[in-house]
Amino acid sequence: MYPVQAEKKMRAWIRSHHLICSGNFYLFETLDYPAVERFSECVETLGGVVINVEPLKKIWMGNRRQVMLYRVKASLHTPEHALRNYWSKRGSFYSRFDERG
Repeated sequence: MYPVQAEKKMRAWIRSHHLICSGNFYLFETLDYPAVERFSECVETLGGVVINVEPLKKIWMGNRRQVMLYRVKASLHTPEHALRNYWSKRGSFYSRFDERG
């Protein structure tokens, strides 16, 4: 994956509130495990590292199906990076799965 493609995907996740910034860390929440793998690839392409992947809780989808919510914590230490500036303009402090936001 090229860095331009990785940054484009990260921007899409910021707009959809799957990706939030917390200090020097990026937190990515999703119900889809292949999205976790794509996020990990994007972070590594941009020079960062995935710290951990943790299953948070099960969420009901309809009456009979439960899916797992995953949170990925990544370090992408780039304080002057355009991605952080993009998050400050278009991002949120809460993910789309957060009950507070």
